[in-house]
Amino acid sequence: MVKVLIDADACPVVDLALSVSSEFEIETILFCDTSHRIERDNVITIIVPKGPDSVDFTLVNALSKHDIVITQDYGLAAMVLARGGYPIDQNGREMSNDNIERLLEMRHVGQKIRRAGGRTKGPKKRTQENNISFEMKFRQICERAILASKMEEATDE
Repeated sequence: MVKVLIDADACPVVDLALSVSSEFEIETILFCDTSHRIERDNVITIIVPKGPDSVDFTLVNALSKHDIVITQDYGLAAMVLARGGYPIDQNGREMSNDNIERLLEMRHVGQKIRRAGGRTKGPKKRTQENNISFEMKFRQICERAILASKMEEATDE
């Protein structure tokens, strides 16, 4: 059974994702640390101690093949892909085996610039178009994940 796992710390699409996942009758779990307590009615929230990547590792340990993960963390997305999941960011960008290496490299370059005292651009102001893009892509991924899960179940029988 497909689940949606949300890296909920600073995630602007939690409510939108919950709305869409409920339409598909997909269980959704929120993951956050103690400094970002995010809770919604009728949704499981897993709160972990604050620490580097503590949410990421807890989320990956709860991940099953075909689960959907909403995150803006490329490192977490790479782990999700390795476990057969579907990572998507809050703007509707699906991370895949075709683009994850480039995204990780861009993250690495940005980190090097900042460590050397340089500055990099921050994220652009969120727009309604971002929400529309996210919702459209998220719906597609929900459909694809459900179909892949059902096909796998049928071949296992």
